Amino acid sequence: MKVERKIRVLVAKPGLDSHDRGAKVVARALRDGGMEVIYTGLRQTPEQIVSAALQEDVDVLALSILSGAHLTLVPAVTQLMKERGLDDVLVLAGGVIPEEDLQILEEHGVAGIFGPGTPTGEIIEYIKGKLAERAGA
Repeated sequence: MKVERKIRVLVAKPGLDSHDRGAKVVARALRDGGMEVIYTGLRQTPEQIVSAALQEDVDVLALSILSGAHLTLVPAVTQLMKERGLDDVLVLAGGVIPEEDLQILEEHGVAGIFGPGTPTGEIIEYIKGKLAERAGA
C-alpha cells in the first residue's frame, strides 16, 4: 500500500508588512484542505524565507504581501531560490498587487497570483492542479 505524502506549503510574510490576517486564513484553509502548512510569521527577509523553504523541503512557497513592496521582495526571493536549487518549488503570491505588476511577477517565477477575496478553495485546487501537472499525472 502506497502512502502519499502531504503537500508541504510554506506561507511567508516578507518585508515589513504586519497585516497577516489573510495569510493566516489561507494557511488554515490549506491545512484544512489536507496540506501540511508552515507559517513563518511576520517581517521575514528573503534570506529567512528561502532558508525555511529549503529546511522544510516544501513543495509550495506562498508569499503574502500587502505592503506594496512585491516588485522588490518577490524577485529577491525567487533569485535566492534559484541560487539554492529550489527551482522545483511552486511560488505563489497573494495580496494587493496591481494588475500591471502581474506579468513582472510571473517573469520572476511566480506561478499563481491571488488577490483579496479569492476563494480559498480556488487556491487549493490551483496548487493541487499545478503539482499534478508537474508530476505528470
